[in-house]
Amino acid sequence: MDTHPTPRLPRRSLLALAATTGALAALPTFTATAAPQRPADSAAFPSDPRHQLWWQAPADDGSMIEQGLPVGNGRLGALAGNDPGRGALLITDATMWTGGLNDSLDADGQFPYGRDNFGSFTLLARLTVDIPDHDLSAVSGYRRTLDLDRGVVTTSYVRAGVTYRREVFASRPDDVIVLHFTQSGGGRYTGTVTLAGTHGEEAGTSFGATFPGGLRYGAAVTAHGSGGRVTVDGPRIAFLGCKELTVVVSGGTNYAPDAAAHYRDPSLDPERLARAKVRDATAHPADTLLRTHVADYRRLYGRLDLSLGTSSAEQRSLDTWERLLARARDDQPDPELEAAYLQFGRYLMISGSRGSLPLNLQGLWLDGNDPDWMGDYHTDINIQMNYWMADRAGLSDCFDAFTDYCLAQLPSWTDLTREHFNDPRNRYRNSSGKNAGWTVAISTNPHGGNGWWWHPAGNAWLCNSLWEHYEFTRSSSHLERIYPLLKGACEFWEARLLTTTLPGTSREVLIADSDWSPEHGPLDAKGITYAQELVWTLFGNYCTAAAELKKDAGYADTVAALRRKLHLPQVSPKTGWLQEWMSPDNLGETTHRHLSPLVGLFPGDRIRPDGSTPDETVRGATALLTARGMESFGWANAWRSLCWARLKDAEKAYRLVVNNLRPSTGGSNGTAFNLFDIYAVEQGRGIFQIDANFGTPTAMLEMLVYSRAGQVELLPALPDAWAASGSLTGVGARGGFVVDLRWRDSRPTWVRIRSVGGRTTTVAYAGKVHTVRLKPGESVTLKDLAG
Repeated sequence: MDTHPTPRLPRRSLLALAATTGALAALPTFTATAAPQRPADSAAFPSDPRHQLWWQAPADDGSMIEQGLPVGNGRLGALAGNDPGRGALLITDATMWTGGLNDSLDADGQFPYGRDNFGSFTLLARLTVDIPDHDLSAVSGYRRTLDLDRGVVTTSYVRAGVTYRREVFASRPDDVIVLHFTQSGGGRYTGTVTLAGTHGEEAGTSFGATFPGGLRYGAAVTAHGSGGRVTVDGPRIAFLGCKELTVVVSGGTNYAPDAAAHYRDPSLDPERLARAKVRDATAHPADTLLRTHVADYRRLYGRLDLSLGTSSAEQRSLDTWERLLARARDDQPDPELEAAYLQFGRYLMISGSRGSLPLNLQGLWLDGNDPDWMGDYHTDINIQMNYWMADRAGLSDCFDAFTDYCLAQLPSWTDLTREHFNDPRNRYRNSSGKNAGWTVAISTNPHGGNGWWWHPAGNAWLCNSLWEHYEFTRSSSHLERIYPLLKGACEFWEARLLTTTLPGTSREVLIADSDWSPEHGPLDAKGITYAQELVWTLFGNYCTAAAELKKDAGYADTVAALRRKLHLPQVSPKTGWLQEWMSPDNLGETTHRHLSPLVGLFPGDRIRPDGSTPDETVRGATALLTARGMESFGWANAWRSLCWARLKDAEKAYRLVVNNLRPSTGGSNGTAFNLFDIYAVEQGRGIFQIDANFGTPTAMLEMLVYSRAGQVELLPALPDAWAASGSLTGVGARGGFVVDLRWRDSRPTWVRIRSVGGRTTTVAYAGKVHTVRLKPGESVTLKDLAG
């Protein structure tokens, strides 16, 4: 295979940044680990029917992204087809990326953006289990279930009077995917297992290869059975007359989150490691592997429970796809389905974001090697939306992959910014001629590289997301880790901001240099609202971080002074909208998908309808949000819903959630057969993009609990559909708290506040406020908020 040297970063920069960050992980994400702790309790965990999604048909092999059921251990994932006679797994590893550093510019001063230079997320392997006499036409009573309670996909059916059952799960402790085939009634399994690469590798029980960019990868499979025979037959594993069968697969790459090592561990042989992992796992019975997986998964999934009311018996009798169709057709609330959709988002987060790279546009799931936009990390909404849910939904551990990624990329991002941002061909360069700190492009890859166009405010939005995780957790170690990112972003903006005099006044303000309002336009506007809001928040977060860590007091004073001079957006006298640009005119598309000028409403908190923000600003934001409309792509609807929740308009926020639950047919926007969100890119063609699967649950949680440092507000946007009764336990609140809540007839009846690091907050409902003071680990119960 053709290879070429990996581009090297200047050593002085890497060493300097390693000294500042101090906490970059050097271990690869696919690595040998100690034997997992096995649960002492042998009892099976009972599953709640509310947390079971089920279907009466397997996935069509040509529609796996819309119909395959996802499993994942945070690093290693798969889509399961669940066909009785020819079951397919499309296997991914989060680090399975082509491309490289991509550190040369095109003629326009922007980064190349293709599968060869920037790179693409791709499939690792395809596993097929053929059981010829179990063709779908020969079986009855077919049912497949995604058990959200246990993180297991189950298929059952009857053939010739025998009930056959198979379970598929991805175990993080054992770092493998397991397929376990059982039966009751005297049946037998006969067939073959085939593992094939997707980049031209020969099929076999294992394989290994290297991409041109130097990334090594590999995978391995093994199987064992009882009551029959299992043998290796050339490139396949053959099984004959088995009462039970267990298939175990693993794989990965030699990716290492370390810029100084060029994001590779040259000592790691992925094929050899994969063979060791499947060998170690098969030393244990399948039931032991399952119990180990469930115990690990439940540690996260069990943190949050949600009831939005009770669905009807008729609704419960329908399979998941039929329920989606009925919900759209009848326009009647199905509260248990809506709660299960939120829990499905949590399932995807646990399955896709632990111990490896963060969730990209595709999450951890693919049906081919050519995902749209390369399945990259979009920094102008998408990666941020992927992680809005984590802290709110009791999954703060899953946020760490995002933090680790930003830290690992920082040395490269800093070097690329210093060497290329002020290139004279870059339309977004700093006209001051100054350059410092770091920023990113709209698209980033895991090799330290950027793609598409420079995105100056992307550094602020990434930092603000990292800061918000601190607000939820109050983790001082997290704050220490992200401090270099915050400071470097501030240094970039100190060099970039321009001084201008507001028209008709003598007041001097600071504004952002030339940019566009993503992904809207125009291309050369100064002082765009998007940048002004994000930088205003960044500067405030940095000053707080410096004070809490007792660092850089002098520089924090400088940043605070810059913040005081920042221009903040005004309301247009022509449109009545909050201005997107420093112009009273609407310079773009009224119903544009992005809500870039509303980042101060959500995810920011500068614009609040609580009297702390001028009424004119709130009205302008509301008018702009209204003009954007109620129909868009899934992620755009989720963002709209969150903004309406912040404005306390419960019914609009709920309607946008319902819009995203509409079944996707013919590539239309909406929810696919397997609950993946589909994004219509052209007539008759839609693609899977995972951000709405996290953004929509975030909106649902924000409708029930709003928080910021110092305040928790209960039921701020409770829609009529959920008002009769409900409960929510384990929702994260900014300030370092966890909230448990019950309500009836639109009013909270019981509230418990637990501290995970916070000390003081106010709890508010309908104008009534309680002050809560706790030590970390303590809790308090409030019963009279609605009194």
